[in-house]
Amino acid sequence: MSSRTSSTRVTVLVAGAANLFVAVIKVVAGVLTGSSALLAEAAHSAADTLDQVLLLASLSRSSRPADRQHPFGYGQERYFYSLLAAFGIFIAGAGFSVFEGIMALTRPEGGQDVLIGYVVLVIAGIAEGISFVRALLQSRGEARRKRRSLRVYLQRSTDTTVKTALFEDSAAMVGLALAAAGLGLRQLTGSPVYDGAASIAIGVLLVVIAIRLGSDSKELLIGRAADQADQRAIQAVIEDQPGVDRLLELQTMHIGPEDLIVAARVAFSDDISSDSVEQLSEQIDRLLAERLPGTAHVFIDPTDDTAGRRGQLLPGPGG
Repeated sequence: MSSRTSSTRVTVLVAGAANLFVAVIKVVAGVLTGSSALLAEAAHSAADTLDQVLLLASLSRSSRPADRQHPFGYGQERYFYSLLAAFGIFIAGAGFSVFEGIMALTRPEGGQDVLIGYVVLVIAGIAEGISFVRALLQSRGEARRKRRSLRVYLQRSTDTTVKTALFEDSAAMVGLALAAAGLGLRQLTGSPVYDGAASIAIGVLLVVIAIRLGSDSKELLIGRAADQADQRAIQAVIEDQPGVDRLLELQTMHIGPEDLIVAARVAFSDDISSDSVEQLSEQIDRLLAERLPGTAHVFIDPTDDTAGRRGQLLPGPGG
């Protein structure tokens, strides 16, 4: 298991422990105060806890070595589990939150002891804050390693596990603020409308997060090309080699957070031997392994330049 995977596992474990703890205390507080927003937050934390279980399973299954049935390994299983988490767990949490909020608008006022609700929100904020800081620090570290801003890293990252943990924790902090606002306005006005509205808002927040994470996971699961910066780096490595006339075609596809397929049609100089072509191909393979993050599976297709001008290969999955 790589150091990045180990660090990701710690991040997921911290998030899971925090979510499990706050889910329990939110349920207790929600029942005692009769707060729909707190109950919605309890559902939110329970959904996040189940989500962490799925992410841990994805880390374990995706780290299995390659075999004859899966020659490039199991990296794409992370995307499958992230997609499952987004549309299963998040939507389930969102559905309960919206339902509970609607019910709060139609039923009489529940419990009145809101002090325990505020105490629980503070405790939950500390626990969620620790998890959020952990996920944020790891994301910033990955962004620095790839020489990108945090915003660009989150937009283009192929590590859906870390992204999911960070988005979850961000949504948790916003959800706590919404629950506190709903509880406070209910106490000030005596109306359950604000509490119910806060619960519905938490549900909407979860739907937005689910759609964003689900979209990213789906795009990677069906095969997304390397981003433009990596493609330019690959092109530069290939075309800078003596004996290479030009790069005719480049196709790339992510098959896991740390695995990338690189297929290149390359026109070599006419005056080099077949042995030299093989050596150049091996050198390109080594250089790309040094330049690109993770593991690059490189396939070089020596092609006549004239044939390259006449036509292209059928488009592949990304490039």
